[in-house]
Amino acid sequence: MPQITYLEAAKSAIVAAMRRDPHVFVMGEDVQGFYYSDVLQEFGPERIRDTPISEAGFIGAGIGAALTGMRPVIEAAFSTFLYSAMDQIVNQAAKSRYMFGGQASVPIVVRSSVAYGAGLAAHHSDRPWGIFAQIPGLKIIVPTTPYDIKGLLKTAIDDNNPVLCFEDAALGEVSGEVPDHEYQVPFGAADTKRVGSDVTVVAIAGCVDRSLQAARVLEHESISVEVIDPRTLVPLDRGAIVQSVRKTGRLVVVDPAPGMCSVASEIAALVSEEAFAYLRAPVQRLTAPDVPVPFSPQLEGVMYPTAEGIAAAVRATCNYSRRNPTAACAPAPLPAALR
Repeated sequence: MPQITYLEAAKSAIVAAMRRDPHVFVMGEDVQGFYYSDVLQEFGPERIRDTPISEAGFIGAGIGAALTGMRPVIEAAFSTFLYSAMDQIVNQAAKSRYMFGGQASVPIVVRSSVAYGAGLAAHHSDRPWGIFAQIPGLKIIVPTTPYDIKGLLKTAIDDNNPVLCFEDAALGEVSGEVPDHEYQVPFGAADTKRVGSDVTVVAIAGCVDRSLQAARVLEHESISVEVIDPRTLVPLDRGAIVQSVRKTGRLVVVDPAPGMCSVASEIAALVSEEAFAYLRAPVQRLTAPDVPVPFSPQLEGVMYPTAEGIAAAVRATCNYSRRNPTAACAPAPLPAALR
């Protein structure tokens, strides 16, 4: 299979959908002059539409287009910009199909980049999938490989519900094998990246690769780590996670978003409800602290889970004893630099 980058795979999914279905079009800021410039002549400015810098305006327009039978793909740039269109996404896109009794659908895909660890400061560095996961009516995908982003975007474009696609900016130039033939990755189907028997690690976005790095290190210490990438947060593959924890008896959840009311919290609660009797140690969450992202690279650098931190959490989980619990099994304290 050919090797292409994460961003190339995303674009190939959208272009293929546009060629297949005339109802699919792209809209966003400077899409004609940048990402889609090489296919502008093929599709024309009606189907690759530049917009003013107004997320509330063009996401709202996309929702209106979706309600009338089109299938827009909205390029929203940074994920924090979605806040400017909160009413459109939360009150209109997410609720319209339900409120109209199924007589109308909102088949819209909103792509946004999640850029963190890049020194872009608080206005450009949020990881807000947990916020939107609380909104019934939205589907949320977080692809981590070129194969997955192409397959998940194809599924998203064909779905009759609004889908938010959060793309980890650090993965943009990562290459991987992607088939030439048409395929889709179903929603609600996690991917077990590595099979193990001692500890389950459920990782989100860029933390998947860091978890795999940690697993390779721990293999030399005779600790077998199973790494699960949910791929879609809504719907979440609850069965795969619970089944894995029932096998390993231990769970570490790694999420670069803040811990309060997070997807990591939901996964921890799920396992506590459905696999508590199988747990040999407390569930651990490795998340970012609940602080705005600082501009300083030195300060931001201590915020997110690392391969070393994940490995340490797994070791602590394996060493836990109910009679002699280790201090490392408690939630990680806020780094001194951020207190």
